[in-house]
Amino acid sequence: MRKICFILMLVATLYLNACNNKRHRPKDSNSTGTTVENLYLGQKPPGLLPEPFAPGMVSTQGWEVSGVFTPDLKEFYFIRENNETKKRELAVFQYKNNQWQESVVSPRVGTPFIAPDGKTMHLGRRYKERTEAGGWSAIKRLDSSFLAIDIMRLTASSKGTYVFDEIGMPDGDGVIRYSRLIDGKREEPKAFGTAINTGKMNAHPFIAPDESYLIWDGEREEGYGDSDIYISFKQPDGSWGKAINMGDKVNTGAWEAVACVTPDGKYLFFNRNMGSDQYENVDIFWVDAKIIELLRPKS
Repeated sequence: MRKICFILMLVATLYLNACNNKRHRPKDSNSTGTTVENLYLGQKPPGLLPEPFAPGMVSTQGWEVSGVFTPDLKEFYFIRENNETKKRELAVFQYKNNQWQESVVSPRVGTPFIAPDGKTMHLGRRYKERTEAGGWSAIKRLDSSFLAIDIMRLTASSKGTYVFDEIGMPDGDGVIRYSRLIDGKREEPKAFGTAINTGKMNAHPFIAPDESYLIWDGEREEGYGDSDIYISFKQPDGSWGKAINMGDKVNTGAWEAVACVTPDGKYLFFNRNMGSDQYENVDIFWVDAKIIELLRPKS
């Protein structure tokens, strides 16, 4: 009997210790220090079917576009139309004191994109730089070779290559260009070939950090209706492969545009028009970035 009591006491002690350890175990966190359950504004990640991002917080019945995270995933910038003033503004959610805090940065200036190193916020032909205090500098301008191009969105690779668009001319044609950084010098902008610049309204490009693929939106005869999102993969010889429509899970008969991939490479973000042809209700969607690999041509 004494032996049985001892065993029961031992089991009870082990159980209580296990419960105590579980209760005090710290939450899992990623390399950024943000707890996993609070990544991406605390939203449940999507699968291979796109979903509105952060309903009620970011995606509402109003107009929201161009959502981008900083590399540490602690700041999420996007453009929205203010419900009261009806003016467009740059807003941000920042992870501070273990919670996401919302604020307005400024009236809209260009289309935001954060460089892979996190040190520059590109805003079309303009940009801001990170300050030592963790904020952003005053707005600066790119050099004169870019000022003649009416850029909507400019993105950059880890090598410093710029890829950017041009507001469509009256006939609806847009051109996507690039500019590499060669031996520390910025080359003159050059237009991509017909693999990219075919059809109408080619715009809002995203260059992968390693330059292995390019995503943009445009209108083509074989599309689903309005603007669709396309992807092209870089070939072994450095050329760009045939444009691939990203399919009926991403594209619909509505306007889809302004795509980018999160800095951790896990999710594709893009915009979709949920309203009328007046674009009064545009939402930010996200989907698992595995969709990109499913489209990559097999060698």
